[in-house]
Formats: sequence, C-alpha cells, structure tokens
Amino acid sequence: MDGRAVHAEEWVPGGEVARGNDAGTAKRSARLYSAVMEVTRRLQHPPPLPNPEWVRWDHDGPGEWPPNAVHDTRPGADSLRADLVAIATRARKRLLKAGSMRRMLGHADWEAQNLRWHGHTPYVVHDWDSVAWLPEPALVGAAAGAFASTEVPTLAPLASSEAFLVAYQEEREFTPDELEVAWAASLWPALHNARAEILWNHPPVALTAVLDQAESRLHQAAA
Repeated sequence: MDGRAVHAEEWVPGGEVARGNDAGTAKRSARLYSAVMEVTRRLQHPPPLPNPEWVRWDHDGPGEWPPNAVHDTRPGADSLRADLVAIATRARKRLLKAGSMRRMLGHADWEAQNLRWHGHTPYVVHDWDSVAWLPEPALVGAAAGAFASTEVPTLAPLASSEAFLVAYQEEREFTPDELEVAWAASLWPALHNARAEILWNHPPVALTAVLDQAESRLHQAAA
C-alpha cells in the first residue's frame, strides 16, 4: 500500500509458552507448523518481499548477511570471526542452490515465544508480520533450528531439530535434496543471531550453539 507492507493481527491473550528443547517438544511444534503450512500454502497473494532478514540468504548485497544499516555500522561488522563467516558461506551456498524450488508463504519466526498452548493443545500463533516466501524445506528447516527459542534466541539441539524434521515429514516426506536444504536453513536464523551477539556485545548463546553444531548440520546439508 503506497510502497509499504501492511498487515493486521488480532491480539489473542492467554495460553502458555511451551519451554523446552527436547524431542517431544520439537515434535509437537513441528506438527503444529505442518498444520499451519497447510493453510499458508493455499494463499495466493503476491510474495511479501523482502523476506525477514534472518531468512534472507538470497539477498543481492555484498557479503553473506543482508545489508542492515544498523548492524553494518557497528564496530567489527567488517571483521567478524572467520569461523562464523565460513559457516555462513557454506550454508548460504547450499541454500542458493535451492533457488529453483517452488516457493510458498510460511511463518518465518517459528519460535516458542511466538506460540501459546493449553497443555499440549495449540492455542494461538503470534508474530504474523514475520512471513516469508521461500521453498517449503527452507521454511521448515529454519523452524527446526529456531523452535526452542524464548526470550534469548538460540539454536535447538541437533537431535531435537532432527525430531522436528521427522515429525513434519509425517504428512509429506522430503526428497534427499529437500532435506539437505532444510538442514542448511536450520542454521541461518542462529547465524543471524550469532552475528548480532558479536556486534552488540551480547552473551554468545547462539554463537556457542552454532560453533558447536555447525559441522554436523552442514554435513547433513551436504554443504
């Protein structure tokens, strides 16, 4: 609308945040994500571009991360630690190979803090300004990496991300290529957060998880 992106949400109070990064929590989150994706895949609206920067690996700017006027002027923005940049380079290279995959609309900030439950029953999904137009496996992979995040964003344990991906595929099994894309995408939101931790001198929560898990996730991604 006049060059602006406009969205509307209805605030629905109540419900509880499901705190946990175990396999059971991962499976419940994945099954809800699958149900939500069955709705969003049917929407035929123009793509809400650009995608949120934490899933915008397909940008056309310099470097691995998309341009950000605030982050890019921080001290150290042009001299990030080499191991983090190398991980981002490998993950992004694999994700860009998926450019020909069919895209769909999906929730791109699938974190525990944005979901509310009554026990194990889903109650409401918040944060609908964080939608993206990406291949399904990329959306699912990003969710598999981020699902456990609450106040402080991090990267879910490797086994829990695997449980998320397995549960999501109960309705539709991914091809080997799609599964590789999902694993590559599972790193990207955490890479975004790890970079921000460095630039803003925050505790290295996401950074530590990324450095600990990157090689295993990149191996699964054939990256």
